[in-house]
Amino acid sequence: MNDSLPHALLFDLDGTLVDTAPDLAQATNRLRRLHGLDELPYPTIRAQVSNGGSALVTLALGLESEHPDHAAARQQLLDLYAEAVAEHSQVFPPLDRLLLHWDGLDRPWGIVTNKPRLYAEPLVEALGLAPGVMLCADDLPVKKPHPEPLLEAARRLDVAPEACWYLGDHVRDMQAAKAAGMPAIAVGYGYIAEEEDYRDWPADRWFDTAEAVLEALKRH
Repeated sequence: MNDSLPHALLFDLDGTLVDTAPDLAQATNRLRRLHGLDELPYPTIRAQVSNGGSALVTLALGLESEHPDHAAARQQLLDLYAEAVAEHSQVFPPLDRLLLHWDGLDRPWGIVTNKPRLYAEPLVEALGLAPGVMLCADDLPVKKPHPEPLLEAARRLDVAPEACWYLGDHVRDMQAAKAAGMPAIAVGYGYIAEEEDYRDWPADRWFDTAEAVLEALKRH
């Protein structure tokens, strides 16, 4: 493999490695139904998934984060999601083939996510994934866009930060990678709002599709 390509891969989880939007949309619409509201279209929810549970509560119920009922509604959403974290979620094809290829090269990979471990761990296990490291929102005192979760992941893989690609579908992923001294790899197939252009993010490389990621890493 070309030395200009990474020794290790680190992935954001939701919208980058795994398509979790179907299960999160299901939980969001269940929350709406509990509050007597009609379901939202799937694309509307999908665009907000990478912004987290609070954004989904605001979308679903119109409750901003400072609203006194927001925290309770967010917990309600998370409880609904916890009941089915991997019912419809799947690794974005063909990233499953990429991981097999990467394992065959005996190169490490991992996950750095702002998703709490309570939801990330059963999801990853249900999908049969075996990352060399997984750091979640509650594993360290800070989370992305702070660089420390990415740096800690590299330490645990025993790989220099500059030898890791960090792939993500949100501008905070690029900010975290840049601050960590890692090549920042933006993917355009994730959960990105329609009015946002992911090519405006401060990345080192931009890939429109998961297939393009696979081809770039298998070419060498």
